[in-house]
Amino acid sequence: MGRYTGPKGRVNRRIGIAIFESAGAVKALERRDTPPGQYGKRKKPTDYGLGLTEKQKIKYHYGMRDEQLRHFFERARSQAGNSGANLMILCEQRLDNVVARAGFTLTRMQARQGVVHRHFQVNGKTVDRPSYQVRPGDVITIRNRPNLQKFYAEIAGRHQGCDWISFDKDSLTATVKAKPALEDVLLKIDIGRVVAFLGR
Repeated sequence: MGRYTGPKGRVNRRIGIAIFESAGAVKALERRDTPPGQYGKRKKPTDYGLGLTEKQKIKYHYGMRDEQLRHFFERARSQAGNSGANLMILCEQRLDNVVARAGFTLTRMQARQGVVHRHFQVNGKTVDRPSYQVRPGDVITIRNRPNLQKFYAEIAGRHQGCDWISFDKDSLTATVKAKPALEDVLLKIDIGRVVAFLGR
C-alpha cells in the first residue's frame, strides 16, 4: 500500500520540514531538527541526494509509492507544458488531497483513510481510490450515514481551505471550482530537481 506506517517524526527530521501533520511528528521536528541517528549531522548533500530529498517530499506529502509517483510523472511528461508543474497539479487533483484541502479532515492521512473506507462520494457516486483525479465542477460529499455525518461535522472546517475549492461546512459539501495552478500547491520544493531525478 502507498500509506506510510513507519515513524513519522523521523521522516520529518530526515527531510527537514513538517511533511507529516500529526502533533507528534511536528513536535519531533521542533524538538530536534537534526536528522535521526546516532550523530544527527547533516552531511553536504550530493546532487543525487538533493534530488532524492525533493522527490521524497512529494512521495510522503501525497502518500504515494515510488511506482505511483513515476506513473504520475510519465503522465505529466506526456502533457503539454512544463512537466514539473503538470506533475504537481496532478498530485493536487488526487481525491484524498482535495478532501484534505477542502477542510473535511485534519490531516491528509485522515483524508486518505476516509476515502479508502468509502466515506466520500464524487458527484453522488462512492469512490474509494485516493488517486482518483477530480475535475472542475466535481462535487464531493459525505455518504448519507448518520455516524459519518456526525463525525465529519465535528472536525470539518478547522483549517483554512483554498481558493480553487469551495466548502460548505453546514452541508458538508465541497465543489471543485477550477483546476489548481502551481501557485496553489502548499508543498514548497525544487521541482526542477525532481524532474531531473525522475527523468534519469
